[in-house]
Amino acid sequence: MKNHFNHGEEHTPDANGDGIDRRGFLECMAWAGTGVLWMMSGGILKSYGMSQMIDKTTGGLRKGLVVPKSDFSFVQISDSHIGFNKAANPDVVGTLQATIEKINAMPAKPSFVLHTGDLSHLAQADEFDTLEQSLKSVKTEKIFYVPGEHDVTDNGKLYLERYGKGTKGDGWYSFDSNGVHFVGLVNVTNHVDGGLGYLGPDQIKWLEGDLKGLTSSTPIVVFAHIPMWAIYPQWGWGTEDSAQALALLKRFGSVSVLNGHIHQTIQKVEGNITFHTANSTAFPQPAPGAAPSPGPMKVPAEKLRTLLGLTSVNYQEHNHTLAITDTPLINAG
Repeated sequence: MKNHFNHGEEHTPDANGDGIDRRGFLECMAWAGTGVLWMMSGGILKSYGMSQMIDKTTGGLRKGLVVPKSDFSFVQISDSHIGFNKAANPDVVGTLQATIEKINAMPAKPSFVLHTGDLSHLAQADEFDTLEQSLKSVKTEKIFYVPGEHDVTDNGKLYLERYGKGTKGDGWYSFDSNGVHFVGLVNVTNHVDGGLGYLGPDQIKWLEGDLKGLTSSTPIVVFAHIPMWAIYPQWGWGTEDSAQALALLKRFGSVSVLNGHIHQTIQKVEGNITFHTANSTAFPQPAPGAAPSPGPMKVPAEKLRTLLGLTSVNYQEHNHTLAITDTPLINAG
C-alpha cells in the first residue's frame, strides 16, 4: 500500500501567523460547522450545516431558522485523526468532542452517524480506544464507519477487528434506512501510483450485485474516504477506478456520494450524482494546488473561521438533484 499523506509537514497560509493555541482552536472549532446534518421528511432528503442549526453563542437555535420535523436524520463527520498532536491542532480529542456536543444539541436526534474515515492518525490501538470512548457520548442509535488511509497502516487488521464485523472484503457493506440504500465503500487499502484511491475488481463486482435488485427510484447514498471524483489527482485526491463504480449508479434517479480525506468542503453535481466532501473535525488542509503538498494546515486563529464553513444541501424531488450551497463562516479579508 502506498500512502501519499505527509505525516510531518504542516502548511501555513500566513508567514506571520503564529498558529493557534489549544484554547483558541477549540473555541473556533466549537463555533464552526464540522459536520453535515441530513434530514428525511415525507420522502424528501434535505441537509444543513450543523452551525445553521445550533449557535451556542446565542443560546440555542438561530433566530429565524425554521427546523422541519423529520422521519429520520443522520450526520456525517470525518477525519478525526485521533493521535495527531502537532501545531495545526494540539487537541484533536477536544475538537472531536466539540463536534459531538453539536450533534447532541441538535433539535432532532440523528438516527445514526456516518464517519467517513481517518478515525485514527496511525491505526494504533490506543487511538481507536480514545475514539470509541469519545463517541460513546453521541446521542444516536448507531455509528457507521469506513476506513481512511491512516486507519489501515497495519493493512487494516485492527480496523477490521473493531469495525469490520459483517462486512465484505476490506470492510465494504450496505444497509437500508427509511427507503434509502446506503453503501459504504473502501478505497484506501490499495493505493495506486500517486496515492489515488482504488476500489478493485472484487469490490466493484460486489457493488454491481448489491445494486442489482433495487429499483431506479431508490435514493442511493454512497460513502467512502477518498473522493470518488478527480478533485486533484496530483495529490491523490481522486479514485483511480471510480468511473466503473459510478457507471453502476447512473440508472438511479438520486445518488449522493459523501467523502472525506481532503478536510474541506468541495462539491460537484454531475447528472444524477452529487459529490460532496466534508470538513475534518481535526484540522484544515490547503485548497487543491495551493501548497507544495497536502497536509495539516496551521492557520492563525482569526482566519480559521474562513477556512471552516457551513454547507446546505437541499434535495429537490422534482428533478432528482441536490442543490448545494457552501457559505464561509465569515468573509475573508
